[in-house]
Amino acid sequence: MSRFASVELNGTQNKEIWLPCSKCDGQTSHKVMLSINTSEVVNPNDEFNFWEDYEVVQCQGCKTISFRNAWRASVDLIPDGEGGYEFNEQEIIYPGRVAGRHQLRNSLQLPSKILGIYNETHAALCNELHVLTGMGIRALIEAVCKDKSATGVSLQNKIDSLVSVGVLTSDGAAILHSLRNMGNDAAHEVKPHSKEELNVAFDVVENLLESVYLLPLKAKKLPKKNTNS
Repeated sequence: MSRFASVELNGTQNKEIWLPCSKCDGQTSHKVMLSINTSEVVNPNDEFNFWEDYEVVQCQGCKTISFRNAWRASVDLIPDGEGGYEFNEQEIIYPGRVAGRHQLRNSLQLPSKILGIYNETHAALCNELHVLTGMGIRALIEAVCKDKSATGVSLQNKIDSLVSVGVLTSDGAAILHSLRNMGNDAAHEVKPHSKEELNVAFDVVENLLESVYLLPLKAKKLPKKNTNS
């Protein structure tokens, strides 16, 4: 097998690409600021060509800088919807993110141990590390139980004890039990859940953190009730 490669500087410079932004809401237009573009003839006899782009990109909304690595091969084609075919381009974006998957506003006000687990789980979700995300969701629930002095031998018992002390409602506990089972699958069965399932599960965990920690802090800033009125 013979192999030839060429390297071009800024071959895709100023190109505009729609990508998820880590700060804006959803997909935004990104401009390629700098790029290194490579092409390879992996097997000339089979006309197997491979292209790879390394790009520094900037969101045209918030101006955040990030990095994109994209690649495509001549043998990997998909229908273009107009009767022809186009390259099935694949990409990885650094730092990893999911469109619209921002961190909680005021997350820095979370207890430090819980914030650390939250940041790692959020990063795992954005980088599509599905098993680690499931384990992180379970770890977050355990951390909240410990921080709120939940009692019981098992995590199931501890979640139920949060209901008795008024931290959770019965419906909230039932939802956390479902997330606990997801975490068990990830930790003990090494079972990855789908991106959609994990996004919903992370929404629930964020709502838990919001209601247990962040909303009470906001409530302290409200005017105190006038007992004379």
